[in-house]
Amino acid sequence: MKILSVNAGSSSLKFQLYEMPEETVLISGTFERIGLPNSFYSIKLNGEKVKKETILNNHKEAFELLVKELLDNNILKSLDEIKGIGHRVVQGGSYFNKSEIATEEVIKKIEELGTLAPLHNPPAVVGIRASIEVFRKAQQVVVFDTAFHQTMKEETYLYALPYEWYTKYQIRKYGAHGTSHKYLVSKMDEILGRTDTKLITCHIGNGASITAIKSGECINTSMGLTPNAGLIMGSRCGDIDASIVPYMIEKLGITPREMDNVLNKESGLIGITGVSTDSRDIEEGIASGNQLCILAQKMYVRRIIDYIAKYYVELGGADAIIFTAGIGENSSLTRKEVIEGLSILGIKLDLEKNNTRSKTVKISASDSSVDVYIIPTDEELMISRDTYNLSK
Repeated sequence: MKILSVNAGSSSLKFQLYEMPEETVLISGTFERIGLPNSFYSIKLNGEKVKKETILNNHKEAFELLVKELLDNNILKSLDEIKGIGHRVVQGGSYFNKSEIATEEVIKKIEELGTLAPLHNPPAVVGIRASIEVFRKAQQVVVFDTAFHQTMKEETYLYALPYEWYTKYQIRKYGAHGTSHKYLVSKMDEILGRTDTKLITCHIGNGASITAIKSGECINTSMGLTPNAGLIMGSRCGDIDASIVPYMIEKLGITPREMDNVLNKESGLIGITGVSTDSRDIEEGIASGNQLCILAQKMYVRRIIDYIAKYYVELGGADAIIFTAGIGENSSLTRKEVIEGLSILGIKLDLEKNNTRSKTVKISASDSSVDVYIIPTDEELMISRDTYNLSK
């Protein structure tokens, strides 16, 4: 059965087509700068990647080009061969604790939850509706990033705010990156050969979150009501004193929405350094002696250490710490500094093994108290699995 996994952003659309249940990737690609100048897309097939420049006015045009590539490359003879299409949705609120078929009722609820994930849910809805229009016979499925975190207990997901804010306005911690954290659990349990594991999964990319997992269930996670909580990120501030917000709104003479934009798009690494949201640029700045890059890295690593240590205590120890996503998989410097900061717990790194990029490998020393792994995440595969199960 052919299953298409789709991840739609505000101006992008990533996809992978699988043959299921074999989980074989037939073709993958990314459409970028949708609705913007200089749009283009890239297709990866048989290990070769080809980039093509084109005009992409909207997501529907991206799906139509996707169809053309599938047919032109003889991946499909007919669109009817695609039996299911899975869509990543960041925010499912407390309404969804599992993946769902994309009924009109479900789509409207995703739209309603757009206020909690304004950068993610609206483009996801655009992608879902475009997919329905182009792939009329395929089963459309939505896979929620927040679903995995629905196992958190009330004392963990609630904020110390008026309780009515929760009952009336659904103000609580939801988390994000759940699809990635769930994938890491499945891989780590497979490696360890058991399911009663205590894991600390670190999805460290431009957006970043850390999750405490016990026997396959989320106990706690660093992101909150929105993805702008917890760790310092590329352009998000993470945890701050809430009183800073009204204070700086008054000082700067800006609106709450403008302040939200500053906290989400002008803070984090770019806010401290003024250089970039990309950790590779920060590391180049460190190498050249840029003091703000050095400071930002210290702050960035400190926050990661704090959350890992917190969850280590909350879990009562850990069987493994796993690094994934762009920085987690590729930055040996960040991993090294994080693990060095955890040395009091007896966690040690094998420096030679740590000199690895984007492959599954154990990087802890033989006498480390906790195993440390790099595991490349595969959210598209998790989306495909859920879609396959709902399309049979």
